[in-house]
Amino acid sequence: MTLQQLRYCIMVVEKGSISEAAKTLFVTQPSLTSAIQELENEFHITIFNRTNRGIVLSSEGAEFMSYARQVVEQAELMEEKYRYRGNIKQRFQISSQHYSFVVDAFKNLIKECEMEDYDFSLRETKTSEIIDDVKNLRSEIGILYLTDFNQKVLNRYLKENKLEFHELFQAKPHIFIGEQHPLAHKEKIQLEELTDYPYLSYEQGEYNSFYFAEEMLSTVPKRKSIKVSDRATIFSLMLSLNGYTVSTGIIGDNLKAGTILAKPIDTNETIRVGYITNKKAVVSEIGNLYLKKLSELPIFCQMAEKEIIIL
Repeated sequence: MTLQQLRYCIMVVEKGSISEAAKTLFVTQPSLTSAIQELENEFHITIFNRTNRGIVLSSEGAEFMSYARQVVEQAELMEEKYRYRGNIKQRFQISSQHYSFVVDAFKNLIKECEMEDYDFSLRETKTSEIIDDVKNLRSEIGILYLTDFNQKVLNRYLKENKLEFHELFQAKPHIFIGEQHPLAHKEKIQLEELTDYPYLSYEQGEYNSFYFAEEMLSTVPKRKSIKVSDRATIFSLMLSLNGYTVSTGIIGDNLKAGTILAKPIDTNETIRVGYITNKKAVVSEIGNLYLKKLSELPIFCQMAEKEIIIL
């Protein structure tokens, strides 16, 4: 086993294919494939399963990659400390559905770390890709939600991929609308009142089913529906078209106060927001600090009176 072989495997996981990893590493595909096969033969395991759609980590491969990343990271720390005599670069990756409070905690994490060198990544993405990122150890934490409707399917998907859900808080569904929206004056919204307004949601790619939808109450029929891929677009359409989306009701610091309003929906549905981790990996010190920053957000305390339960 060599560090180079471990780095090859890590790059294949990050790129999702042998060909893309080979391009990034400036090696030929046969050389990369051979290096991985030598590693598999040495340890008598199958790290990657070969399928018609490409390669994916096997169950034992996911466990192996957890150790491989630790070995490579420790080796890099030693090089930075002793060979280059530089500052140790901290690394942290997180994948999440589109929540402003996730960004707020991320900013607070960086402010507290007070480090000269770091390599952090916050990826707001599709539900299925959050799960894949944590499964393949591209991210050590993924943030998403469960409800009575989607939890049976998602829990099975998490279990199959050796992932664990940790609940952060519970909330009642709210709509996000602009301050000029015709329903902005109402204290509570009835679902039938939303019929004439565009429903805004995040597209989910090939997993574009109700179970993977980022918005609660996604099965309720909509006359007007618009799918987008990023948060800036959804808020722009919300303000310009009197559109709405469904979320937790938590408006973070990175949204202009008063521009976007959160209004509770008259429903018995409950949202369970939490984070997922890979059972075969240990959350890093930086990861635990991020979770602490998440729990310390003032907005959680402020929303406690509005049926948010912090766990």
